[in-house]
Amino acid sequence: MKLNPILRSFELSLVTVVVGVASLSYAQETVANNKVVDLSVISAPSASSPTPSPDPSPTRDPAASDDSGWHLAISPYLWLAGAHGTLGAFDRQISFKASVGDLLSNFRFGLMGIIDTRHDRLVTPVDIIWIRLADSKALPFPNIQATSADVKVDEFILTPKIGYRMLDAERFKIDGLVGFRYWHMGQNLSFSPSRLGLNLSTSQNWVDPLVGARFIGMLSPKLEATIGGDVGGGGVQSQLDYQVGGALGYKLKPRWTLQAGYRYLFFDYRPNHTSLDLAMSGAFFGVTFKLK
Repeated sequence: MKLNPILRSFELSLVTVVVGVASLSYAQETVANNKVVDLSVISAPSASSPTPSPDPSPTRDPAASDDSGWHLAISPYLWLAGAHGTLGAFDRQISFKASVGDLLSNFRFGLMGIIDTRHDRLVTPVDIIWIRLADSKALPFPNIQATSADVKVDEFILTPKIGYRMLDAERFKIDGLVGFRYWHMGQNLSFSPSRLGLNLSTSQNWVDPLVGARFIGMLSPKLEATIGGDVGGGGVQSQLDYQVGGALGYKLKPRWTLQAGYRYLFFDYRPNHTSLDLAMSGAFFGVTFKLK
C-alpha cells in the first residue's frame, strides 16, 4: 500500500520528461525549418522581383576644390588706357593729353597682372602695373650742342589689399577691402651728344591708403560679372586717389576664364608747391588661371 504514492510520482515524472523532450524536439525542428526558408529566400529571389541596385557613390568634380583651403589665381591683362591731366608749379599749370594710340606708339615694356589668394573668407588681391614709355626726337636748336633728345618715362603702381568676404553666397559675393597704392613715376631726359651736361633724371614716390569693395555675381554657369573700386589719399600723400572698374568673364574651362572690362584710375598729387593730377582710363583684356 505504501508503494502506490511512490509509483504514481515516478509515473508523473516520466510523463513530464517525455513531454519536455517532445516539446524540445519540436522547437528545434521548427527553428531549423525557418532557417532553411530564410536562406532560400535570400539565396533564390524570384525572377519577377527586381534586384535593388546599390546606391551610387557620389561623384566629385575633379576641378572642384575644398573651399576651406587656400585658393590661388593669376590674371595677366593688357590695359589699353589713355591719359590726361594737368601739371603745375608755382601757380602755373599746363594740361596734357595722350590717346591710347599715342601711348602704344611709345610703349617699350609693360607688365600688368593681379595675384589673388583666398583662404576661407580671407581675400588678398595684389594688382601690379609696370610701364615704360620712350621717345627720341631730333632737336632743331644747334646752340645747345645736341642733335637729339631721348625721353624715358617709367610708371610702377603696386596695390596690395587684404579683406574679408562679407557675403559668400553661391551666385553672389561681396568683399570688403583695405590696403594701399604705391606710386613710382620716373622721368629721364638725355641729350645726344651731351656736351653741356643737360641730362635730367628725377622721380616721385608716394603711398596712398585705400578702402574698397568688390562684387562678384554669377550670371550663368559660364558667365560672371565683377565690379570693384577703391578710394584713398585724403591728404596723407595724394589729395585724392581712387579707381573704379568692371569686367565680364567667360569660363572656357574650370580653371581658365577670359575677361574684358573697363577701368578708370585717378590721383591728385601736390608735393612742395607742385601739382600733378592724372586720369587714366580705357578697356582691358585678360585671362584668369586658377592654380588651386
